[in-house]
Amino acid sequence: MARACLQAVKYLMFAFNLLFWLGGCGVLGVGIWLAATQGSFATLSSSFPSLSAANLLIVTGTFVMAIGFVGCLGAIKENKCLLLTFFLLLLLVFLLEATIAILFFAYTDKFRCCGVSNYTDWFEVYNATRVPDSCCLEFSESCGLHAPGTWWKAPCYETVKVWLQENLLAVGVFGLCTALVQILGLTFAMTMYCQVLKADTYCA
Repeated sequence: MARACLQAVKYLMFAFNLLFWLGGCGVLGVGIWLAATQGSFATLSSSFPSLSAANLLIVTGTFVMAIGFVGCLGAIKENKCLLLTFFLLLLLVFLLEATIAILFFAYTDKFRCCGVSNYTDWFEVYNATRVPDSCCLEFSESCGLHAPGTWWKAPCYETVKVWLQENLLAVGVFGLCTALVQILGLTFAMTMYCQVLKADTYCA
């Protein structure tokens, strides 16, 4: 009975990770296409040209493909080490997503806004009349020290809120699918890991 359950979980996990790997290929493909067609247009910060949406997608796609490969191999081989590695790598994806979310809100120059409610929010942070350089109408080194007339005035909370409302369906579907995939992956990995342990104990 334990062996039958192990086989069922094994093939389910293999199918899941195959789809996971193909999803990584898709993300990588979009990243490469964006890098080839948009150039530096999708750069998230003028301070770091390499920090772009295209590069983030390429790194994420490559990472997802690696995780999918480890998961497929772990499922086929019924290897506890690979299964545990897959589980830990998938947990790291949560950290990657958190980082992307932080960058999304931290680097606001593409949203043409400054501060949560207005640009004066940064005065308390710096304890001075200045804002981050990403708040400048035209980016330059230390431009956040210039006069308020050179800064974006729109509050980021409202700007991001409007953007999210305009793209609510896409953001919701993406978030739901991402969460579902990760929960399924973690569940399959831990279930199969436990089944392999039981099978080893039974055989011993």
